[in-house]
Amino acid sequence: MDFHIDFQAFLDSLPIMGMGMLGIFVVIFVVFLLIMALNSATGKKGKDS
Repeated sequence: MDFHIDFQAFLDSLPIMGMGMLGIFVVIFVVFLLIMALNSATGKKGKDS
């Protein structure tokens, strides 16, 4: 079994992987903002609601 690591291909793929990871964090942040907006829109209710 001949195993070869193409280091140049690895370096070429790093920006693509970085954009994917950045996209994941952007989506998580947008979901977080939507949850915060929904929490503030619905208001907090006390114990006697």
